[in-house]
Amino acid sequence: MSILQLLLPAFVASLILTGIHAYLGVHVVERGVIFVDLSLAQIAALGSTVAYLLGNDLHSTTAYLYSLGFTFLGAAIFAFSRVHRKTRIPQEAVIGIVYAVSAAVAILVMSKATQETEHLKEMLVGNILSVTWPELAKTAVLYALVGVFHYIFRERFLIISMDEQEAERRGLNIRFWDFLFYMSFGFVVTSSVAIAGVLLVFCFLIVPSVTAMLFASRLGARLAIGWTMGALVSAGGVALSFLLDLPTGAAIVATFGLTLLILAGVRKAFFKKIEA
Repeated sequence: MSILQLLLPAFVASLILTGIHAYLGVHVVERGVIFVDLSLAQIAALGSTVAYLLGNDLHSTTAYLYSLGFTFLGAAIFAFSRVHRKTRIPQEAVIGIVYAVSAAVAILVMSKATQETEHLKEMLVGNILSVTWPELAKTAVLYALVGVFHYIFRERFLIISMDEQEAERRGLNIRFWDFLFYMSFGFVVTSSVAIAGVLLVFCFLIVPSVTAMLFASRLGARLAIGWTMGALVSAGGVALSFLLDLPTGAAIVATFGLTLLILAGVRKAFFKKIEA
């Protein structure tokens, strides 16, 4: 029972993360901004680091608001740097620059911190085993609100992600809706990185979506595949971490990678892409 009590919150956290990230991953892959999650996560970490240096506890509401504010700044940068047909600079270049600069500034800020550097490190790499039920409840409510927001405006977000020319033809303000998309993304990243760390969150965002694209083209089918894969791989990773006494987050990341490799091989050997 003690083992179940230890591992169950981590598994539930993985399910919650899968639910929202598999959907957002569809947008990220279609937009071709694969590393935007890493960049926003680094910006969020920079905000928390600045809050700590100003005398706030890393787990305080103030630190969270600092992190969220920095993430909104990143959302504005990504929205207004969106690649259009006449733009010569790819948006991935902007995302990479923002990530590198944020990481460097975070290191500079941390160099002035005299205590709790281990907590700063934990904030960056996460510790999914330490998540609590109240924290999961708050995260689930936040993600549900983000999900409702995306459901209400799903047509605008999807058409901008999948057919920018059609969005322009309809007269949509692409930069405005991009900002709203990245801002909602920022709410998710700020909370999920604190729970699971950058690498695991990146896997939840990208791997299920990429795997689903191997077997389906329609949104509904891709989401079903992504959610199913996320749930099964999370369970496998948590079990593997227990059986082999491995770090849980890293075990889930490795399981995601191995599963994607196996499914890509199966797809290449036995299937044609399903035009579902």
